[in-house]
Amino acid sequence: MAGAQDSRGGLREVTRRAARAEIARKATDLFLEQGFDETTIEQIAAAVGTSGRNVSRYFPTKEDMVLGGMLEQGYGVAGALAARPAGEAPWQALRRAFDECLAAIRSDGGRALARATMLATTPPLRAAALHKRDQWIDLLYPHVLPRVGGPAASRELRARAIVSAALACLHVAVDAWIESAGRMGLDVLLDLAFEAVAASRAAHRPAPAASANKALSPGATSKR
Repeated sequence: MAGAQDSRGGLREVTRRAARAEIARKATDLFLEQGFDETTIEQIAAAVGTSGRNVSRYFPTKEDMVLGGMLEQGYGVAGALAARPAGEAPWQALRRAFDECLAAIRSDGGRALARATMLATTPPLRAAALHKRDQWIDLLYPHVLPRVGGPAASRELRARAIVSAALACLHVAVDAWIESAGRMGLDVLLDLAFEAVAASRAAHRPAPAASANKALSPGATSKR
C-alpha cells in the first residue's frame, strides 16, 4: 500500500513539473513576442488551454514563470560543483561548475539571448533575478566550504564571498554577451571575467589579516 501511495505521489509530482514547464515555456514565448508587461495571465492561460486561476496555482507571479527554472539550474550547478575533484581550488571548481549553465544555454534553441536580454531590460525581472542569485549563494557555498583553508572562524564568510564574486563574474559576462548581441561567446566572456578577478587578487594579495581573523575567533575582545 505504501509503495502504491509513493508511486502515485511521484506521478503527481512528475505531472506537476510537466505542467509548470509547459506554462513557463508558453509564457516566455508570449513575453518575448509581446513584452513582459504587456502580457496578461489570461493570455498565458489561453495559450496553455487552462484558466488564469490554474496558472496562478503553479506560478504566483509572472516573474516566477521566467525565473522558476533558475533555481532548478542552481541545483544543477551545485551538483556539478560537488562532483569536482576534491583537491581543486574553489575558484577553478566554480568556473567549471558554471559549464552547467553554458550547456543549458546552448541547448535552449537560440532563445537564451532573447530571454537574457528581457531579464536585463525589465526592472521587475532584474530585481527578481538578484533574489534568485542570493538563493544560488546558499546552494553553492556549502560545496566551496571544504575547499577553503585558513581559520575556521571566518571560513563560511570567505566561502560566501568567493561564491558571490563568481556569480558577479557570471552576471557581467552575461551583460557583455547581451551587449555584443551574442557575437562573443559567453564561455569566452566568462573566462575573461574569472581571469580578471584571479589576476587582480594575485597582483594585490594583502598581508594575512591576522587581526581580522582574531576578531572572528570565539572569545576575542577588542583592544581600545
